[in-house]
Amino acid sequence: MIRTRFAPSPNGPLHLGHAYAAMMAHDLARTRGGAFLLRIEDIDGERSRPEFVEEFFRDLEWLGLDWDEDVRFQSRRLDSYAEAGERLKASGLLYPCRCTRAEIAAAATAMGPDGPVYPGTCRHQEIDPEGAAWRLDVAGALDLTGPLEWTDEGAGTLRAAPEIFGDVVLLRKDLPASYHLAATLDDAADGISLVTRGMDLFPASHVHRLLQALLGLPVPLWHHHALLVEPDGRKLAKRRGAPSLGDRRRAGEDGKAIAEALRQHRFPAGISLSAGLHQSP
Repeated sequence: MIRTRFAPSPNGPLHLGHAYAAMMAHDLARTRGGAFLLRIEDIDGERSRPEFVEEFFRDLEWLGLDWDEDVRFQSRRLDSYAEAGERLKASGLLYPCRCTRAEIAAAATAMGPDGPVYPGTCRHQEIDPEGAAWRLDVAGALDLTGPLEWTDEGAGTLRAAPEIFGDVVLLRKDLPASYHLAATLDDAADGISLVTRGMDLFPASHVHRLLQALLGLPVPLWHHHALLVEPDGRKLAKRRGAPSLGDRRRAGEDGKAIAEALRQHRFPAGISLSAGLHQSP
């Protein structure tokens, strides 16, 4: 039996892109006789607002998407992130860094999935760790683990290549943990066997596979699906004012009909599906 999840962040309302992602995970679980979990990734400081969480519940119910088990909250798992960070520090694989984004951009010689690749400026320097971010020495980690592989249901089995990100931040100076560390630990804690998420996060799975090896965590399968995109090819985004599900719900639209339209790839004018490995459960 598979276990998969939808894991929104309560830093803004859900929109149609979130509805598509939730529907994909929900339908994969239901068609395979598995469990669909809901996790709230609410550790983004003041941007995480509890009122959005209640809206998420109403939106998913309106769409006809029901979840199994109790809702998970990242904010209740801070100890697990700190413990994993201390383990990696003790192994000598994390180092403090105070470089700004501008300094990284100026010194970088390559571009990665998230922008300029960190050039390792602080890796061998004596840096005051107080208030610093902590980066993973990716080359050192790969020397320890050896070659790694991970499997996506569409792309097949791939060699893990976390080096495309450079030395990623795992413990942020402003938040308890980075997305990479928190999501990897959460999926293991929740027993997720199929990580369902959009193609925009496909590269992140290289890093997550490395963290699983370093921390002795189980290795799931991945299922990366296409994204809903605007006419310029960019994915729908809260910050660009994509219409919220809550507004559509309050306007009296039929949520279950919207979910069914998504299943049939019938999208509003100007919205289309990006290229992706998976377009239906």
